[in-house]
Order: sequence, then structure tokens, then C-alpha cells
Amino acid sequence: MPISTSRRPRRSASRRFHGRSDRFTRRPQRRKVQQPSFDPTRFINTNPVDLVQEVYTPEHRFTDFQLDEQLQKNISFNKLTSPSPIQDQAIPFLLQGRDLIGLAATGTGKTAAFLIPLIERTLHRHTGQTLILTPTRELAIQVESEFRKLARGLGLKSVTCVGGMAIRPQIQTLRRHNHFIIGTPGRIMDLIDRGNIRPHKMTAVVLDEADRMLDMGFINDMRSILTMVPKERHTLFFSATMNDTARRLTEEFLNNPEYVSVKTKDVTDSIAQDVVKYFPDKKLDTLVTLLGGPAYQRVIVFGAMKRGVETLTKQLRQAGIKAESIHGDKTHGQRQRALQNFKDGYATVLVATDVAARGIHVDNVTHVINYDLPNTFEDYVHRIGRTGRGTKRGQALTFIPHSNT
Repeated sequence: MPISTSRRPRRSASRRFHGRSDRFTRRPQRRKVQQPSFDPTRFINTNPVDLVQEVYTPEHRFTDFQLDEQLQKNISFNKLTSPSPIQDQAIPFLLQGRDLIGLAATGTGKTAAFLIPLIERTLHRHTGQTLILTPTRELAIQVESEFRKLARGLGLKSVTCVGGMAIRPQIQTLRRHNHFIIGTPGRIMDLIDRGNIRPHKMTAVVLDEADRMLDMGFINDMRSILTMVPKERHTLFFSATMNDTARRLTEEFLNNPEYVSVKTKDVTDSIAQDVVKYFPDKKLDTLVTLLGGPAYQRVIVFGAMKRGVETLTKQLRQAGIKAESIHGDKTHGQRQRALQNFKDGYATVLVATDVAARGIHVDNVTHVINYDLPNTFEDYVHRIGRTGRGTKRGQALTFIPHSNT
């Protein structure tokens, strides 16, 4: 069905109740449930390559960018001493107002790579407004947290607009002029429909982790939003991968973009990977035995369905394992508490669905366990990439029944 090009798209039947209750907040279009066709035995790798960190010599220093004095102080205060590769290569183009496609994995400093030049440009155009779209509420909150650190003392305002949180406080905050609006596509569309966000005022749009937004079914919302904002805008597209759908999106909505790629290691080569065979009636026992080992200090266990994740978490707790769960049926507060308990060490195991884990970044995850098979290789790579980050070692284990071997 073609996308309407009118400024205020007509509400669909699934969104008629939005004015009555936030319970009906727009969700991304669900992908069809597919049976896993992924064969983990193809990726057994018990002797991963040692990651040799290449020494990158930046062409610029932060002082070379001629930034506002207070912004420069904030950069130093936040211990950003030397630009990372994506910052070094992207910031000069973004300060010029060029559209940009940035291929960079999580943890490469891409958030600061787009925030620093956008903050600088906003200081010279105080009425400008930047919209930052992220795939998950957790990532949106993380982006705003980094924004507040970098924009400290500059008089710039921001608001986070995500589902799973009460919409009225967000509407209240939107009554003032916010220089930066950060949110998930579904909630942003809801607020546009309500008239609380005026897309024609946007001067810059950032699609952060665009591949994940596409994976989660946000393509229609992304296209609608990009259609409604002015064509004369600054558009930034950051992604870890570039498939055909993403490429078509950039061709349609970006204007002669610069292309910066700082993709680094192949996670499937540098993480120890193996399978765990189980008998159907002993699957849970096999997991409990594994998690009792001393090496399993901080573990993410992936399940296929929300209900299964919640059930598994309760079973692990009954077995004496400190476990938390995170999935789409959890409220924002519940997800944040679960994640914080995991980060702080009060829980050693986080049980999660694929979608809920998008944008979650926790240091020092020792193991990723695929308790249920991922559907695709891309899902597999996303899952195991939660461990072995940076120069850290990690291990990924995938459960397969004896009958499959």
C-alpha cells in the first residue's frame, strides 16, 4: 500500500483508541512467525582468533573542529580525549551539513559522532530541531543521557518520546521548544498524529541503528516520518549493516550523502562458539547445570517468545539462580529495573527475547546462550555480539536437541 504524502496521515483502525489510553500505543508491524531454519553447527568455533586491535591514528583532534568553548569542555569532561574512527571521519562532513551514511557497529562512538556536530550546528541556529529515531526505548534513553552530558551548560532542551511510558508527561514536555527529540518510530508517529510533534519544523533527522528498526518492522513509520519532514533537511543514517531495503531508503531520502564505514571485526570469528546437546525432557536441567559453573558470571539467555522467556526466568529462580527477564510485555520501568539489576550484579542471568535485547549494551557479558534457536544468521550474529565486546573474550552456546545431530 503506498505511503500517504499528506502532512497528517489518517489514523488506522488499530490506532483509534490512542486518545483514550496509552495502552494502545502503536507497535511496530510484526514480522510473520517463521520456523527457525538456522543451523548453528555450521558456526562451531572452539578456537576463535585472537583479536588484534588495530591502532587507529586520527587525522583530527577535537580541538581541530573549532567547536563552541563549552561544548569542547564537555567533551574533555566526558573523557573523550581523541576521536574514534567514526568520529574522526564523520564529524567534518556533519559540521558542513552534509547528509551521511555511517556504517559502524555499536560501541564505536557513533552516538557522539552525530551528537557533537548536531549540537554545534544547533548553537548557531537556535530554532533548529533535530529528530533522532532509535529502535528501542533503552537506546533512546541512552542517547538522551549522552546528549545531556555533551550539551551541559549550553541551554539546549531535549525530550525522549518512547512507548511503554506514560504519554502525558511527554506531551507536556513537548509544549516547550525542544532542540532534540529522541524516540522510537511508533511513539513519534503517535505524537505527530496528535499534533504534539510538528514534523515540518525539523531541520535534521538521525536514523540510529537503522537496520534494527527495519528488522523490527518500523519501515512504514520511518518512511512516513521522512516524507513529512522538509526535504531541505540534514539526514544522518547510521547502521551496522546495509541490506537492499536500507539501501533503497537511503537512495530515496538522503541527498548526495557522504559514506563512512568503520566496520571492524567479524564477531563470528572472534567469539568461541559451540552447541549444547540436550534431551527434550532435560533441556531445563541442562541449562541449570551449565549456569552453575563458575565461569558463567554474567549471562544472557535468549528465548524465542515472550511467554517462554517469562516462564524460563521463574524456573531459573526456583532453581536458585538469580535471573531477570526482559521482553516486550514488560513496562518500561520493569525493563529498566531488570537491566539495572543485571548490570549491577544482583542478577547473573538476563533472559531476553531478540526484540527486547535490541540496543542493550552491557559490559563484561561472559556468555550468550541461545536456549531457543534464532530464526536467521543475522539474529544469531546480533545475539552473540552481546559478548566478546571490544578486546574481551566471550563464549556463545546454542542448544540443539540430540535428534538434530
